[in-house]
Amino acid sequence: MDALEEAILRSGSTAYVAYGSSQDADMRYLTRFSTTDPIVYIRKPGEKGTVVVSQMEYERAEREATAAVISRAQAGLFEILKGEQDRWRALARMIAGLVQGKVLIPPQFPYALGRELSELVAVEVDREALARMRAAKSPWVIGRISAVQAATEEAMDRGIQVIRKARVKGGLLYMGAVPLTSGMVRAAMHQVLQKRGCIPTDTIVSCGEESALPHLRGEGALKADEPIVIDIFPRDEQTGYYSDMSRTVCSGEPSPDVLEMFQAVRDAQDLAAETIRPGVTGEEVYRAVVGFFEETGYGTGSSGFVHNLGHGVGLEVHEAPSLGPSGEVLLPGNVVTNEPGLYMPGIGGVRLENIGVIGPGGFATLTRYPRDLAV
Repeated sequence: MDALEEAILRSGSTAYVAYGSSQDADMRYLTRFSTTDPIVYIRKPGEKGTVVVSQMEYERAEREATAAVISRAQAGLFEILKGEQDRWRALARMIAGLVQGKVLIPPQFPYALGRELSELVAVEVDREALARMRAAKSPWVIGRISAVQAATEEAMDRGIQVIRKARVKGGLLYMGAVPLTSGMVRAAMHQVLQKRGCIPTDTIVSCGEESALPHLRGEGALKADEPIVIDIFPRDEQTGYYSDMSRTVCSGEPSPDVLEMFQAVRDAQDLAAETIRPGVTGEEVYRAVVGFFEETGYGTGSSGFVHNLGHGVGLEVHEAPSLGPSGEVLLPGNVVTNEPGLYMPGIGGVRLENIGVIGPGGFATLTRYPRDLAV
């Protein structure tokens, strides 16, 4: 019995019901079916789950989905629509007819559908069962994330190679006769990812004082002797799984401040990797890194270490568990990032991010790419 079935029984519900496209990570997880149109998912105790799809998607869903498949016509929706013109009310009547009892729904369930459904049957919201299930990755899922990480490292290497080959002119990096920009490095990395079947989004290539803002995307010419933070988090188009990785590099001579920050961040990442293990909370790992940075003279307010240490990665780039102030107990099978960073206005930022799996022996890093500041 898995956590979802336990939640259904504990709530006294007859079934769990979800509604959405595969852009909804829970739906993708439950069905492994990729669809741009919303579908209905119903799971009763002792069953593997059923999806209700359009006739056009029926045959494909039978081939790809891990759930049983029925069409909207088989579910009775078309008969309901003969006398009910309101779309949400008709869907609610179809679901109520299939379930015949109390319904457990996820937090992201559409309000309009939930409201109509609650007029017909009792409805309760589950807030954690699916998050806990998704947080414990199977070997198959870990394999999918590892494949994305391999593509991520290839793309990171391409971006760093572009920076390495640039020449310095007037304090800027040049590629041929034109200044090398954040956009040019980003485009080079995206080309690699797209060839590997991955979708990049909002890749960060920020330089100098820009890098002191952790999630600033970065624009314009890259400078010599300044930190360049690169953060990529692509998604595999076929499976939907993400990876996440950051490196900080510098072409030229970094300042003593940046050198000290880089060493502190690398040491903090090593400390975190040693601390992450089953049974420890994400908060404890985060506090250990906060204490280390405080001992080395860096704060945790508006500058210094200003974000969580890490997060789960899966069908969403940020999911449970958290390695932060309210981080939960870490369990075997969790895939999490280890990404300490320091950000100093007027100087810049340094971030190093690895991804790894929590196993019986601790944190097994999936990231193999070196952590070198100088390129």
